[in-house]
Amino acid sequence: MDAPSAPSVPRWTIRAPGADPGARTLYCLPHGGGSPAEYLRWARDLRKVAVCAVQLPGRGSRLAEPPHTSMAELVRTLLTALDPAPPYVLFGHSLGALVAYEFTQALRAAGRPLPERLILSGYPAPHLPRERTRLHLLPDRELLTEVARRHGGIPDEVLGNAELRRLAAVSVRADYRIVETYRWRPKPPLPVPITVLGGQQDVVSAEQLAAWAEHTTVRPVQQRTFPGGHFYFRERQRAAVLRTVEAAAC
Repeated sequence: MDAPSAPSVPRWTIRAPGADPGARTLYCLPHGGGSPAEYLRWARDLRKVAVCAVQLPGRGSRLAEPPHTSMAELVRTLLTALDPAPPYVLFGHSLGALVAYEFTQALRAAGRPLPERLILSGYPAPHLPRERTRLHLLPDRELLTEVARRHGGIPDEVLGNAELRRLAAVSVRADYRIVETYRWRPKPPLPVPITVLGGQQDVVSAEQLAAWAEHTTVRPVQQRTFPGGHFYFRERQRAAVLRTVEAAAC
């Protein structure tokens, strides 16, 4: 009789090859509905840092796993699943920025090593008042159409195909539930430098990005915006964005 196979262990991170020896690790936390592929492609241009993309359940190679639907649940799981070794930097875009902040707060509470820097992109500072929306309750088509209208980033071929919509809506719905049910609880500012990035035509304003300064004790807080919308780093300024990310991470 064959021996029973060991249960598969979820792969929480995917490290891109090609970084210079001894490079600092840049952990990339995905945006709502995002996957590691977005950030693994950066590795071709980021040689001074080792890109390590975080793979959340409910997408990519973990599509069959149920996604997390609350910030508290996600952060608790990340504390167990990830053990980033110094020196490292956290990058998060949109939802990923909020997760990076809450994960760093949880690391501090647990007495674990903190990142050398947070690079936070395309998300307002968490203490600011927010529009209360309930997009995560919409049917698949309406959910994806509204997300595409607000932020872009969802290809037309997905919006036009029922099966692709069904697959994409799983992670998008779960991630929007995290955002829409999130409530910030006051915590002391982090002793971690922060770099804040955004798109000049994004719905997230420069003032909302600047308010992240309240969540660090380290000055100055670096802030830079680029031409483009919510996914400005996919647009014509991609090379400049990646140079900025690499400089901040190093």
